Amino acid sequence: MSRAPVRDLLVGLFVLAGLGAVAYLSLSVGGLSYGGPARMALYADFDEIGGLKPRAQVVISGVKVGQVSSITLDESYRARVRLDVDAALKLPIDTSASIMTAGLLGDRYVSLQVGGNDKLLQPGDQITMTESAVVLERVIGKLIYSGSDREKKQ
Repeated sequence: MSRAPVRDLLVGLFVLAGLGAVAYLSLSVGGLSYGGPARMALYADFDEIGGLKPRAQVVISGVKVGQVSSITLDESYRARVRLDVDAALKLPIDTSASIMTAGLLGDRYVSLQVGGNDKLLQPGDQITMTESAVVLERVIGKLIYSGSDREKKQ
């Protein structure tokens, strides 16, 4: 038997393994789901989301438990955020959601603070206690504006 067919087979297997690795990395980096734990949809309304984007992380105590799947406007022009979280979580109905920033200028994410109520959130439920994002530009603008007011008074 010639070595050419064996070599061709090995090259083909190597190329196939490489394509599989590229596909796996593409799904992982893209944040797409390819199995994994079952998810439960929860909703939270915010006055200001400050650059929060779909596929942003949802965390509890710094541990990723889900991701933002969509952001829309509700009838009162508030941002309605759909959170897909691990369905195995037992979240009380008094759980609150805050939009946080990773570092000073990092990505936005949703942080859940677990409450103490005995009743649990069910799929499709609304998280009623929310804290909107702090927009850094507005804070800096207020500081500059208040500083210029003090200078005018002196």
